[in-house]
Amino acid sequence: MRVNKVTFWLVLAAVLLMTWTAFFGFLGIPGANKMRFGIDIRGGVDATFQPVNLDRMPTQDELESARSIIETRLDQKNILDREVTIDATNGDVIVRFPWKSDETDFNPQKAIAELGETAKLTFRDESGNILVEGKDVTKSVVEKNSQTSAYEVSLTFNDEGTTKFAEATKNNVGKKIGIYMDDTLIKAPVVEDAIYSGRASISNIGTYADANDLAQKIAAGALPFSLEARNYSTISPSLGAGALNVMVDAGMLAFAFICLLMLIYYRLPGVVACISLLLQVSGVLLALSIPQITLTLPGIAGVILSIGMGVDANVIISERISEEIKSGKTTTQAIMIGFKNAFSSVFDGNITVMIVAIILMILGSGSMLSFAYSLLAGVILNFLAGVTASHLMMRSLCQYKKLSRESFYQCLSRRIVL
Repeated sequence: MRVNKVTFWLVLAAVLLMTWTAFFGFLGIPGANKMRFGIDIRGGVDATFQPVNLDRMPTQDELESARSIIETRLDQKNILDREVTIDATNGDVIVRFPWKSDETDFNPQKAIAELGETAKLTFRDESGNILVEGKDVTKSVVEKNSQTSAYEVSLTFNDEGTTKFAEATKNNVGKKIGIYMDDTLIKAPVVEDAIYSGRASISNIGTYADANDLAQKIAAGALPFSLEARNYSTISPSLGAGALNVMVDAGMLAFAFICLLMLIYYRLPGVVACISLLLQVSGVLLALSIPQITLTLPGIAGVILSIGMGVDANVIISERISEEIKSGKTTTQAIMIGFKNAFSSVFDGNITVMIVAIILMILGSGSMLSFAYSLLAGVILNFLAGVTASHLMMRSLCQYKKLSRESFYQCLSRRIVL
């Protein structure tokens, strides 16, 4: 990539814009002030859901199925700090989740609506007979038809659902199969052909918003029975906003102290390190605030750990450059060789943490997902900020005659020896 004197200022401008956006928002992009915090920081809702229109006590397996579906629904909404438990004795599903970022009136009943439909989904023929149930649908997503460019909802059925749907479509070619939420009709597509593959598409829907709404309702309707929130209440935070403010102040103070040490010890590479760390912090905040990933205490720990790895990467790079200058290399040569020699160490340290974070995201749930996501985002941004951006800025600065002196790129101990 071609680097000139202007490159540093372009990178700096991008970092400052990203930092402003991360903390205050910009052009509709939510900043840290719109971030969704976990129950431990901001509090949330405690709701007890009970089956309706069920003339018996739900079985343990049915309750477990309902719990799993609600957890999946919460994960899809990036609500990672939640607890979903079952009370088999009373046949209840108990859900605890945090407030939305823009919640101001803290109304539990309004917050529960975020969970979406809790009704039972069924596919029925024109006579009202139930052909397939929502539990037989394993996937419901919006797709764009490659030929017509129209939005469609693609459905995938499990083995039992594939058999039922094949029989239903074979017997209802040219007729409508109604999709119901409890007794409310939400869509009635016409069957064009018998479908035996276990995959079907619903067309003639309209806009993307309409298709997405239908896909979400079908995905949410896999519950074995309808649920209704009978009891709900607010949950007080175990940490609180006051403690969060203290943590933010402590983080800013620690960041300033680290930057001061980097400036004193590494001089010009220290300046670049501070800018790259600011880029990394801003990027992590945006990675949390834009998709509204719930930030919990473990998530904050993931952010801190990733920033620590960012500091480590900058220290390794600065030391390598200083060593190359001591060996007699020019400033430009020292920067090129220093980054090249430091990359393997930075890569090894980050890739192992990245693998662990991915495994935690695959196998974990709840607060563990918050930790894994923030750690993974931080490590990825460490590569972007600590390696790529730092390299561009350093190569740009050394092209200024007054900033190309070798002493500006040597660490404090090297300068004292010299």
